[in-house]
Amino acid sequence: MELRQLNTFRTVASTLNFSRAAEVLNYVPSNVTMQIKALEEELGVRLFDRLGKQLVLTTAGKRFLTHIQSVLDKLDEARSIIHNNENISGTLTISANEVLCAYRLPAVFQRFRSRYPGVRLIFRSVPNKQLKQTLFEGTADVVFMLDEPILSTGLTVEPLLEETFRFFVAPDHRLAKLAVLQQDDFQEEVFLVNEKGCTYRTMFDRSFEQKGIDNITYLEFQNAEAIKQCAIAGIGIAFLPEITAEAEVERGELVTLPWHIPDLHVYTHMAWHKDKWLSPIILSFIEAAREVIAIEDAKKTV
Repeated sequence: MELRQLNTFRTVASTLNFSRAAEVLNYVPSNVTMQIKALEEELGVRLFDRLGKQLVLTTAGKRFLTHIQSVLDKLDEARSIIHNNENISGTLTISANEVLCAYRLPAVFQRFRSRYPGVRLIFRSVPNKQLKQTLFEGTADVVFMLDEPILSTGLTVEPLLEETFRFFVAPDHRLAKLAVLQQDDFQEEVFLVNEKGCTYRTMFDRSFEQKGIDNITYLEFQNAEAIKQCAIAGIGIAFLPEITAEAEVERGELVTLPWHIPDLHVYTHMAWHKDKWLSPIILSFIEAAREVIAIEDAKKTV
């Protein structure tokens, strides 16, 4: 078993794509495939399942990754000490849900890349409810989540800023003309929302149930863009983080309704495994994220 095979395995586990892993490692794809095959033969187990075009870790692969992650972290730590942290380089794997990927992280990536162009960034969009697991499995170094305040014994979780949620409709929607809304105004309306299981969808359902608003119809979506486009088309009322619809509101394609859900406290969190060694790469990325999000938070309070 060679060190380069372990590093290749970790990279493939992070990208779940042989071609992307080869690009990150500066190998040809066939080299990556051969290394993984040799590793699987030596271990006597399959580390990945090939489900059509999709690559997934097997149960054995997940267990193996958890153990070799600490070995590779120690090696990275040793290298860092030898080089005295003068030249930060290596690979960093980040995961987040699609909202934060599109609206919060691009500025973070830009700032980090401008400072450390030698670092290879791997990003994976992961559903919000699966993000914590990526840290326990070792497939991500740092994750970003939209959630209520989080208490965790296994993770270090840092809330960065509270996100504002709004209701949006097309300008010609009947509710757009009302300066004040009552509960009855929502009866028989269509709400465009995320699928069940999402934190803020759960809070949305709970709020409306408490108010006794039950004669409504839901259309469920997997991403914010689909929700926005359906709202623009006049299909219903979109429930989204304010940041996702700022451009559409400014262009007059959507209107914000004067209705708020009380006790809705959802934050953008940054998290990492509490036992993970925070290399200079990770520490530098965490600091860049803090800086960028702090600027965004300051804009909200102006």
